[in-house]
Amino acid sequence: HVQLVESGGGAVQPGGSLRLSCVVSGHTYGCACVGWFSQAPGKERKGIATINTCTRLTYYDQSVRDRITISQDSAKDTVSLQMNNLKPEDTAKYYCAAVPTYGHCYLKKDYFTYWGQGTQVTV
Repeated sequence: HVQLVESGGGAVQPGGSLRLSCVVSGHTYGCACVGWFSQAPGKERKGIATINTCTRLTYYDQSVRDRITISQDSAKDTVSLQMNNLKPEDTAKYYCAAVPTYGHCYLKKDYFTYWGQGTQVTV
């Protein structure tokens, strides 16, 4: 059973930065797409970025591409989301998600199988 645990959320002033982390455990497959999604109150959960843990190819929502970087550590068990120049509209709960893959990663919530509990970001 795959488990995802997010951390790193908090309150920050506009223009500030945060680094979110997602620890992935319990997986048995070789490659996965691990993604980050945000959900503001009353709004749909939307994809921000995803990474293929084998190829390290990344995919971003173009609206945040210049402020966001997704990366993974060498052990492949932690995927981080560096967020810079944060804006009040970035206020949301941020979720980590994962799905086994043999190819392309899609930044769509229905594509992902496993989800973390989320971490709150307030700007």
